[in-house]
Amino acid sequence: MARKKESKQKDQKPKVNKELEGMEIKIDSFGEIRNSLSIDKINEFLNKNVDDKKLRDRDDLDEIKNRESDEEE
Repeated sequence: MARKKESKQKDQKPKVNKELEGMEIKIDSFGEIRNSLSIDKINEFLNKNVDDKKLRDRDDLDEIKNRESDEEE
């Protein structure tokens, strides 16, 4: 059988959004996930950029988003 060539993907870093630049995720020997960014920063990014289909039909969703944007300013 022919030997499979090793890919260079191990050396390449994945493409990420500019806001998450420098984020690294590793799993230690105990199976715990270690990352370089805080969970709060990751959640803030997800809240801004990902549509939550469970919340789509809520009537008060616009009000909640407006309150959050007012608090940030």
